[in-house]
Amino acid sequence: MAKTQSDFFDQVFQVVRLIPKGRVTSYGAIANYLGAKSSSRVVGYAMNAAHSQKELVPAHRVLNRNGQLTGKHHFSTPHLMQELLEKEKIEVQNDTVVNLKKHFWDPTIELTL
Repeated sequence: MAKTQSDFFDQVFQVVRLIPKGRVTSYGAIANYLGAKSSSRVVGYAMNAAHSQKELVPAHRVLNRNGQLTGKHHFSTPHLMQELLEKEKIEVQNDTVVNLKKHFWDPTIELTL
C-alpha cells in the first residue's frame, strides 16, 4: 500500500521529535532514514507544515546538508530559528551551523527501524 503525503509527514514529525536538544540533522538524513532517499524536498515541505501540529515539532533542528538554516523564513521571525539553536548551545554564523559535524545527528545511526 502506498504511503500518503500525510503519512510521510507524520513519520517525518516523529523522527524530528527524537532529535536531542543541542543536535541537528538534515532533510536528506531524515528522508534516507525513512527509506525515501530522494525525498529530502518533501521533508522540507513537512517542516514548513510543522507549526500546524498539536505536539511540538522542533523544526529548527533540521537544516540543509551544508548546515544552512534554509528553513528560517518559515518561522514567525527570520531570526527565530537561529535563536532557538543558540539556546541549545549551537553556534550559528552567516545562517550556517558552526562545526556541523560535532552537532550532526544521523537517524540511521542513532535510531533503529
